[in-house]
Amino acid sequence: MNIAPELWDSLYRLAVLGATKHPVAINSAAFGKALGISQQTASRRLIELEKQGLVKREVLRRGQTVMLTEKGVEALKEVYAELKRLFEEEVGELTVEGEIFTGLGEGAYYVSREGYRRQFIAKLGFDPYPGTLNVKLSDTKSLRARETLEHFRGIEIEGFSDGDRTYGPVKCFRATINGTVEGAIVIARRTHYGKDTLEFIAPINVRRALSLKDGDRIKAEIRLVH
Repeated sequence: MNIAPELWDSLYRLAVLGATKHPVAINSAAFGKALGISQQTASRRLIELEKQGLVKREVLRRGQTVMLTEKGVEALKEVYAELKRLFEEEVGELTVEGEIFTGLGEGAYYVSREGYRRQFIAKLGFDPYPGTLNVKLSDTKSLRARETLEHFRGIEIEGFSDGDRTYGPVKCFRATINGTVEGAIVIARRTHYGKDTLEFIAPINVRRALSLKDGDRIKAEIRLVH
């Protein structure tokens, strides 16, 4: 996210004050003192944060309240993920578990689009079976792992247009299902599924190969580095 360096400090300071969870009462003088800047500069920064959609301000008779927006929280999460990779032992793999379910049939359509298919072959090294294995996550650990994927770049599949419509970008992470089938998790920027769902592609029909049916539980090891 392209944010001016001086705004990061302001955003972080607001988060420390609790503004990720609820509106916090703040005045420009105290905020400026906390940041080591003038009251006028602090006021300008709050206004700029609001302009960029990173915070929501409510001006009251005696001051104002400020709360981070979803965009502001996501911006800090991106920084957190980057710092975690730099200062902690890098986690190279995540494990998730979930139940198989039948999707809307969109997987077969999108995977077979030539604009995607060519990139899957070039970047993943296999021609995907025309369909996705849909996995519904439910346990806390798996849901957190799914959230973590949002903050990793993965293998980027570019969006494209075929003249009739535009297809959005996708990112992939190499993964293994039940320790046997190699493929990749695909995360589309535009999708009908929520963040409790993962879609898996492979060069074979995974359901058939592993004799899976709706409701069966599977385990996926997802590699964050490629």
